[in-house]
Parts: sequence; C-alpha cells; structure tokens
Amino acid sequence: MQSQTSAHEVSQVELDRRQYRLQQQIKSVITSLVSTIVFVVVIAVGLHLSPGWPRVKETFFSGEYFVKSFPDVLKGLWLNVQVLLVALVGVAILSTLIALIRTSRSPILFPLRILALIYTTVMRGVPIIVVLYLIGFGIPGLGLFGRIDPSILGTIAVIMGYSAYVSEVLRAGFNDVHPSQRASARSLGLTAGQTTRLVVIPQALRKVAPALMNDFISMQKDVGLISVLGAVDAVRAAQIDVASTYNFTPYVVASLLFILMSVPFILLNDWYTARLRKRELSAGTV
Repeated sequence: MQSQTSAHEVSQVELDRRQYRLQQQIKSVITSLVSTIVFVVVIAVGLHLSPGWPRVKETFFSGEYFVKSFPDVLKGLWLNVQVLLVALVGVAILSTLIALIRTSRSPILFPLRILALIYTTVMRGVPIIVVLYLIGFGIPGLGLFGRIDPSILGTIAVIMGYSAYVSEVLRAGFNDVHPSQRASARSLGLTAGQTTRLVVIPQALRKVAPALMNDFISMQKDVGLISVLGAVDAVRAAQIDVASTYNFTPYVVASLLFILMSVPFILLNDWYTARLRKRELSAGTV
C-alpha cells in the first residue's frame, strides 16, 4: 500500500512547476487589468479635455434622444431580424447547391460549373450595396411583378451577394475532405448522393464552421443596408429620427442594437474556434 501511495505522489519538481504557472497567470491577469484601466483613463481624459467634446456628447450621446428614439429603432430592428432569418435559409440552400456544382466532376454539369464560376467571381467582386441598388431598382424597373416590398428585394440581394462567399467556403470544405473518406463510403455500398450527404457535407461543415459563422456575423450587419431601398429597418428608423431632431444619437442606438445582436455569435465563434484548435493540437479527430 505504501508503494502504491508513493507511486501516485506528485514530485516536488511538478509542484514547483504548478506554482510557477499559477504565479504567471496571476501576473498576467493583474497586468491586463492595469493596462486596461490605464487605457480607459487615457481615453476618458483625452475626450474630456477635447474642446468639442460637450457638443459631440450632446449630438451623439444624448440620453434624452436615446430614450425617445429607442422604441422606433427597436421596432425597425425586428425587420432586420426577419430579413436575416430568411436570408440565412436562402444563402444556405443556394450556396450549398453552388458548392456542390463546382465540386462535381460530372460532364453533364459542365455548363452549370461554368455558370457557377462566373457567378461567384462576379458577385464577390461587386460591393453588396451595389447589388442592393441593382436588385432593388432594377427588378421593379422591368415592370413584370408590380410593386415589390423593398424588404423582399433587399433579402434577395443579400442572398445573392452572400451565396457567392459562402459557396466558396463550402467548396473549400468539400475539397478538404480526404478522398479516402469518399472511397470508404462507396466501398460500404453508399451511392454518390448518400456519400455526399452523409459523409462529405458533415465533415466539411465541421471544418469550415468558424468561417461560416464569420460570414453570418458579417451578414447580420449588412442586412442594415436594405435601408437604402426604403425599407424601414433599424437604420432607416434612425435616419427618420435624425432628420426630425438633427441629433445623431439614434444612429448610436441602432449601432448598439446591432452589436448586442452580434455579440453572442461572436463569442460562440471564438469558443468553437478555440475548441477546434485545442482538439487539433491534442491530436483529436476534427
């Protein structure tokens, strides 16, 4: 019993190492806190001593106008959320189809591969706001569908713009799946479609999940651009309040709401990225 107990005892060297790591962690935390406090104090003092700070404070950070504009901007944000949810589904479907077409080697799909290549190249080169203008004002100009709600046109533009980016991320994930995975699946009797659906896509999504989440976070912000088409979202509601009060605080309100909507997904993305890296470093299966 004594020999077993001594075998499990931690050596003095290991205890010293643990103590050193603990001291380094405490030192790092204290340094971070001190540097953060110093940085905040410097910024606060710099702003307070600026000659124009009182006017900027009243124009952009007015508590009175913050409270007055908050309900209108919050109501407009609901439209942004609706557009985001619909666009998310549309982008997922369209980008997956484009990625599958581009990774396919079937001769029959050659024309579609060329079209997909042209589409992703052009759409990634055109700014999203230009896409909004082309879709938002071009489609109604054809006179084929009557009056179309600006939020619908904005949703279509966002889907078209982001499908090009997301499809390339998915294509990279599909190509990163080792060919042996496909060969193993086919040897087990799975068809090409089953192999893609049950083997390739799940592994690819796990590999490119951080990049996809970054695109989603970016799309959260860009749905605010539908205001250029006249849709009364959070940004447009803020513009209306600014036009009637000549105070820019409503823009700050809209910014804070977008930040609050994005922060959970940013933290989730950081957590998943760190977890994925930890598994890779520990030689786990990714």
